Amino acid sequence: MTYSYYPGCTLRTKAKDLDTYARASCEALGVTLEEVPEWQCCGGVYTTAKDEIATKLSSVRALVAARDEGRDLVTICSACHNVIKQTNEAMKNDSHTNSRANAYLKLPVPYNGETNVIHFLELLRDKIGFGKISEKVVKPFTGKKIGAYYGCLLLRPSSVMAMDNPENPTIIEDFIKAIGGEPVVYAMRNECCGGYLTMEDKEAANKRSGKVLSDAEEHGAEILVTACPLCLYNLKKNKDGHKIPVVYFTELLAEALGVK
Repeated sequence: MTYSYYPGCTLRTKAKDLDTYARASCEALGVTLEEVPEWQCCGGVYTTAKDEIATKLSSVRALVAARDEGRDLVTICSACHNVIKQTNEAMKNDSHTNSRANAYLKLPVPYNGETNVIHFLELLRDKIGFGKISEKVVKPFTGKKIGAYYGCLLLRPSSVMAMDNPENPTIIEDFIKAIGGEPVVYAMRNECCGGYLTMEDKEAANKRSGKVLSDAEEHGAEILVTACPLCLYNLKKNKDGHKIPVVYFTELLAEALGVK
């Protein structure tokens, strides 16, 4: 299986482990990730301003590259996934965004949302299958209590992300089971960590992250896993008084598969 792959900026800097362990795991699972050539920043945040088009263009270019190869486009960073998938939805259903983006890019073949965008977790669940992954595990996390932290961007807006139930998701818990761990369900797993507030209001971000960590620990979680670089940053940065380690889900996958 070969997929077009958009890593994004953070996976080349602060979140290298998220990318490195994903690639190693794919090799073990017989999946090829072909990096989109000459990709640029996805835009960082999907704006709701109808007249804003410039920051969407790099996402459109990545989508076009995957379409022209006839492949699904895989993302791993929750923020990149959110931006690219929302941009793709706009190119399908918002004539204003579609016409302006195509006018700017002057593509030989106009882009109208043909690419299927999937998150790496969806690749594991829907394309490879958690059952197949379980068969490949050589170092299971037997007896380890692991809490999933979804955050905001992986699930919302649910009508566009369409990955899981935004109020009661299970995809990461099912992943934890596949690698032999025991998932811990707690109330704050899909609440905000403080997000970009950390740039302007560190105290607010610290409060939000602290609530997540406390809730996970109170429910017995020994490890917290996430797919978002910003979530990982906020949770680690605001760990004062909390001992629970926070890691990327791809690190646990690579360890379970014996390729870490």
